[in-house]
Amino acid sequence: MTANPKGQSKNGKALQIAAKALSKGAPRETKSRKILPDSDAVAWAAHRLHHAIFAVRGSLGESAEEILDDAVDLLHPEIASAFQGSGQSERAARSHADRCLLALVRALPKIQRILLTDLNGAFERDPAAKNLTEIILCYPGIRALCIHRIAHELNRLNVPLIPRMLAESAHDSTGIDIHPGAKIGPGFFIDHGTSVVIGETAVIGRHCTLYQGVTLGARRFDRDANGSIRRGSKRHPTLRDNVTVYANATILGGATIIGKGSVIAAGVLVQESVPAFSTVKPGKIELTVAPSRK
Repeated sequence: MTANPKGQSKNGKALQIAAKALSKGAPRETKSRKILPDSDAVAWAAHRLHHAIFAVRGSLGESAEEILDDAVDLLHPEIASAFQGSGQSERAARSHADRCLLALVRALPKIQRILLTDLNGAFERDPAAKNLTEIILCYPGIRALCIHRIAHELNRLNVPLIPRMLAESAHDSTGIDIHPGAKIGPGFFIDHGTSVVIGETAVIGRHCTLYQGVTLGARRFDRDANGSIRRGSKRHPTLRDNVTVYANATILGGATIIGKGSVIAAGVLVQESVPAFSTVKPGKIELTVAPSRK
């Protein structure tokens, strides 16, 4: 079963049509009324974009185009506020928000295609999944990935604040913490998901799987001659294609590369690179079984 039925292909066309319509309608007329973005509005916009991308009709029966237009209207003042808060004039901030939103909407069909590979990956790798609808509506990993791929695009467009706010809305609702700077390939699956952490400079290849409690983190922070943290350096690990990392494993360091097809067992701490097609597991643990007190 694949996530490319007729309904999904129609939705992809609907997103393209909506993107063209929004392009013709730009600039948006919404004015920035404040300096700081509203986190509730950003979170609701993320929810609406999730529905538009996966063709989930709204509670009032809205189409994907209508839901997308609503999400854009929600995001525009928040993005404009973020730009204004970074020092731009209100007029410049609104214009910048127009350009970034148009770029995002035009990217949505591509984002949708990648998310459909994530959806297929979830169905193929989780025997508990009954159907695609269940995954779309119930799996925190898919929700977190959907929001991440939108946040990552806005981060790539150098939109201030909003990508992190989107990431935190996903973190709040799913327990999965993915920095919008992380680069994640297609076919990614996070099973269960609670307490997964993926750092800013992590790079994840195609068709990888992470289980709950996994951390892709930094081993240390580089500092300059004055002792200040160097920002933007590669601090988090790289996972090549088809890597599986089981529950509560921790992989640290920007120079750490997990080779293609490798498996990291549950509870392992990895701080050095692993060759392709390897299995990393802890040493034998001796268990002691004693009778319980009555």
